[in-house]
Amino acid sequence: MAIKHLRTAFASQYQPGQPARLVAGEALQEPGGDYEALHKQMKRLFNSKPGKKYGRFSDDVGECPFSAWLKDYLEEKQTFAAMTDRLFGQWQELLNGSQEEFDGHLMVVHDALADSEVVYLFVLETDSAMRFDGSQKLDATDVLSLSRLNLAVRIELDDWRDGKDGDNYMTLVHARGTGDPGELFIRLCAFTNSVDVEKETTTFLDAVEAFAKTSEPEKAGEVRAKAYEFCKDQHALGEPVAIEALSSYLDESQPERFKEFASKTVEMPETGVLHPDHRKVKKLVRIAGSGGGMSVSFSSDLVNQAVYYDRDKDALTITRLPKALREQLQRYLEARED
Repeated sequence: MAIKHLRTAFASQYQPGQPARLVAGEALQEPGGDYEALHKQMKRLFNSKPGKKYGRFSDDVGECPFSAWLKDYLEEKQTFAAMTDRLFGQWQELLNGSQEEFDGHLMVVHDALADSEVVYLFVLETDSAMRFDGSQKLDATDVLSLSRLNLAVRIELDDWRDGKDGDNYMTLVHARGTGDPGELFIRLCAFTNSVDVEKETTTFLDAVEAFAKTSEPEKAGEVRAKAYEFCKDQHALGEPVAIEALSSYLDESQPERFKEFASKTVEMPETGVLHPDHRKVKKLVRIAGSGGGMSVSFSSDLVNQAVYYDRDKDALTITRLPKALREQLQRYLEARED
């Protein structure tokens, strides 16, 4: 990994209705060192963030010109500094119309990977910290947060230019609670959602469940577990699930078996790639529910082994209780008896 270009700008809007303030840093080429470490941590947060959205650039270049500026930069019609000047200027204009307070650092990174190139936009947040100054007086200061990332976008440049992944070359992190600035960030990135993650999650689950049922009962759980592990690993890498790769993982001796089965069982996208929500895919290996003051969660492998469900009585019987739970119950009952 190597950063080709990086630039940051601090923007603040403390009085909605008033002009936002923006201070841009110098455009850096191959900055290395601490910048690489910061970028690596932001990428780690990006990859681990649940609920990402997938899409492409908006067709409305007049309203969302970032794609045109980026294209000119990649074709060397303008410098990275010129491109980010325009981007930062638009960010300031958008924040001028924000109805909520905002402050944060916008970091733009052109990242050269081993086999591809990527551009990231991160909105870096800050945490409050305490320190002693040179006179040993306690002083409050702000430091960059290395544990929070609520707004960011990744653009796969090769896929965009070559049209490889159709409409799915952009990945967006847009967390809840980002409010008006979050919507303005989406406009800045020129992002348009083109993937129904809910639908693709259902497609993934239906395909795996149907495939597991074709296996012997004792191996069905193994199929579900392997599918979940593959999906979880892809999520950690920040990558979608390629059905061909999953098929090879599920059955090395017959690597095409799941792929062929899925194509006949469910409606698969032409790309052969799904973007399931890994949190919901966990249903393959865990059964969970809550309500009425009760929360229950257990491995699906325990059904009819340590957990028994009586449909007629709508009753759940649990044996082989976890030690910690058993001790809590005993202490609670003893306290009530006293």
